[in-house]
Amino acid sequence: MSGATSPWPVIVRVGEVARFSEAHPMHRRLVADEAARKAMAKAYDLVSLNRLEAELDLSGWFDGVRIDGRWSADIVQTCGVTLEDFPTTLSGEFTVRAVPEGSRHAAPPEPEVEVDLDAEDPPDVLETDTVDIGGYVAEHLALEIDPFPRKPGAVFVAPEPEAEASPFAALLKLKDNKPKA
Repeated sequence: MSGATSPWPVIVRVGEVARFSEAHPMHRRLVADEAARKAMAKAYDLVSLNRLEAELDLSGWFDGVRIDGRWSADIVQTCGVTLEDFPTTLSGEFTVRAVPEGSRHAAPPEPEVEVDLDAEDPPDVLETDTVDIGGYVAEHLALEIDPFPRKPGAVFVAPEPEAEASPFAALLKLKDNKPKA
């Protein structure tokens, strides 16, 4: 995850994490400040992002890093049915592995893509010797945001279909409005 594209860059050097193990990880607690929350709210089309916090455990993984994260957020979205703003609390957990470019632990490039939904994700390939841990939290928040938000209890009522207009509809109206003799 590159810090340049992340709305919440929190950078850690891979070498700094390498000495920590999964049993004894480097622990980081992240709390997004107002500027980061505003940037993410804009990037993710939210009315507001009132809170985003994460607890991350980082450890060395071969020549890269492993990140085990838990996060929670309070967001405000606009209901697609009533157009009213409403609050939602989101949370999630994730595990990400990342290795430097050229690592023998990176997934080999495949000419054909075969998807196994039960298999672990291959490790991300880092462009530099740093990893953007805030970017991973922001990415997982974005994945949990409902793209079609609906306020609890909001019900969509379809409008009545209009009668099909035929070329003779106007003539039928004239006949129905004609005074009876």
